[in-house]
Amino acid sequence: MKLASLKSGRDGKLVVVSKDLTRYTDAGRIAPTLQAALDHWAEAGPQLETLSQSLEVGAVPVERFHERECASPLPRAFQWADGSAYVNHVELVRKARGAAMPETFWTDPLMYQGGSDTFLGPRADIEVANDQDWGIDMEAEVAVIVDDVPMGASPDMAASKIRLIMLVNDVSLRGLIPGELAKGFGFFQSKPSSAFSPVAVTPSELGAAWKDNKLHLPMLVGLNGEAFGRANAGVDMTFDFGQIIAHAAKTRPLGAGAIIGSGTVSNKQDDGPGKPVVEGGAGYSCIAEIRMIETIEGGAPKTPFMKYDDHVTIEMKDVDGNSIFGRIAQTVKPYYG
Repeated sequence: MKLASLKSGRDGKLVVVSKDLTRYTDAGRIAPTLQAALDHWAEAGPQLETLSQSLEVGAVPVERFHERECASPLPRAFQWADGSAYVNHVELVRKARGAAMPETFWTDPLMYQGGSDTFLGPRADIEVANDQDWGIDMEAEVAVIVDDVPMGASPDMAASKIRLIMLVNDVSLRGLIPGELAKGFGFFQSKPSSAFSPVAVTPSELGAAWKDNKLHLPMLVGLNGEAFGRANAGVDMTFDFGQIIAHAAKTRPLGAGAIIGSGTVSNKQDDGPGKPVVEGGAGYSCIAEIRMIETIEGGAPKTPFMKYDDHVTIEMKDVDGNSIFGRIAQTVKPYYG
């Protein structure tokens, strides 16, 4: 089952989308918004599944689906917590600045709590006031939406609460991160609004690609029309989603509709840093990672961060080459207030 929120008010209009992303049918008689459906998933979930089946066989009214008309599946959420499950990425970040990585990073997930009140739509511009010093970067990730998760849930229990899966561009302002971390309180200004894929899908929709609470498909990242990343989201993922969600729920319950992110998808190659796509490698899911490798190998970064009018795309396709979640496609633009 694939669900989307068409732009409408603050929380969008819930629709069920066909598997091939060409058609949709209104789900308003079941729930007006995705959050409303998640609040009553035991009843709404099966009804939405039935509606999805009816859509596929042409038994309900349909309209043409356009990804540009979508808000993020949850245009705003009660919680957005982003992990860092790909420890290879963390290791490279620290190595580039000469910092040793604590051994606990391999056993205890990193996580930050992001802003969730103003998510960007999948085709919305990334508006930034300063493209020279703030270090604008994309971060291509997988994210899950959960049902109510009790405090202290085990990884297995936490995984059973996953209701939907989507892609995310967790925009980062790299130039602001060092100053914020130096304060000892973590990210805030350096993490502007994130954008999510046009549709969110149920785990069953992914078939064999969803295994061991990981999504085993390449994350396709493009920068200014060129292939930038092809890292497989199921490879080198140190912590699976059950473990990440359980980490988030260690000392407090998670409410239905909470979004948990994987962190930047990152693959090693030949037990070393990954190579660019043009060199036959899996590439990267953020600019910071190639800059880290350039620093490690040559003493200084060469690849610039994003500037005004730069364009990023993030997508994932099934084994037959069909888009699963639709495409995140964003352009960096100046913010004028």
